[in-house]
Amino acid sequence: MRYTAEEQANLDLVSGLFREVLNPMDSGAVDRFIDPGYIQHSQLAPPGRDALKSFLDMIKGASPQAVHDVKRMFADGDHVIVHYHVRRWPDDNGFAVMDIFRCANGLIVEHWDVTMDVPTEGPNPNSPF
Repeated sequence: MRYTAEEQANLDLVSGLFREVLNPMDSGAVDRFIDPGYIQHSQLAPPGRDALKSFLDMIKGASPQAVHDVKRMFADGDHVIVHYHVRRWPDDNGFAVMDIFRCANGLIVEHWDVTMDVPTEGPNPNSPF
């Protein structure tokens, strides 16, 4: 897939967010990736950049071994879509997550997500990944 320079920069930005913020749960690195006027649509976290920092600190305390295993990432203009597997501890079935990030001026300005438990059994033998 060929991306424009803007789309590649947005992919790099979101990839950096996962590498430097979400996987290490480093709230101190948030300002390098998230705009001060950040709009949060996730129903799991309160709105705003400072609230995101507090949320990350809370998650790190509750699940210090959590990982965000990115399966695929796509860009479309100023939006980046990420499909990944969150596991809170080793052997956790975790969650299948789809995030949508909107980027502007080299920062993430808006976020939406859809999250589901990874099933242990069910009628469909195909993995959500």
